[in-house]
Amino acid sequence: MSVQNLFDLTGQVAFITGGSRGLGLQMAEALGGMGAKVAISARKQHELDQAKTHLESQGITVVTVAADLSNLEGIPGVVDQVVSALGDIDILVNNAGATWGAPAEDYPPEGWMKVMNLNVNAIFFLTQTVAKRCMIPRQHGKVINIASIAGLSGNPEHMQTIAYNTSKGAVVNFTRALAAEWGRYNINVNALCPGFFPSKMSQGLLDANGEKMLERIPLNRFGGDDDLKGPALLLASAAGRHITGQSLVVDGGTLVS
Repeated sequence: MSVQNLFDLTGQVAFITGGSRGLGLQMAEALGGMGAKVAISARKQHELDQAKTHLESQGITVVTVAADLSNLEGIPGVVDQVVSALGDIDILVNNAGATWGAPAEDYPPEGWMKVMNLNVNAIFFLTQTVAKRCMIPRQHGKVINIASIAGLSGNPEHMQTIAYNTSKGAVVNFTRALAAEWGRYNINVNALCPGFFPSKMSQGLLDANGEKMLERIPLNRFGGDDDLKGPALLLASAAGRHITGQSLVVDGGTLVS
């Protein structure tokens, strides 16, 4: 198989949660740019409409699904919408997530439950639903879970995100466990662990502590608009078919500094 064919996703269906902006939209561009038909979900329809217009301007086939995945009972209906519009899902990118900042000793129960419900529970039940409906029957699939370097290490003192870190650590081990269990179905399960990428969710933190955070990055820059495209494409395509259970860090070297 040629190198071009290894990365070609023509005819495949990719479903990216939290795909209306930020890292999700970046990955939708990458997978759609290599031929995949793309479904993106998010809570706000107007943001999905903007993303759809943007992706279609690049020649990408796009379907949008407005959904709050923390409503676990609604997950089967979300999958129904994607499959009805585009066909069986080949690639699932679990990108939707939440955070909440507070000192650990005063962390509110509602913050903890909000983060865990979206970052852990929703990922499991969505992945389970997609696999049982689309991947296991066809003995084929790629699952990419978006974790974080926050799930692999502690935080600087100013980052008080105990629930987020805990949830992303859970995603890392969820990836390992599921890869071991579902390898027999020819389903690859991997995680991406981004470092600091400016986004709507992280902008306040970067505004307050950007210079200190930059000092921790050996490459001396934050993640950019194209920096997750290559890693996502590798794990979504045949080029990564012998990679499973791994957590690929994309952080400019932060964890080794």
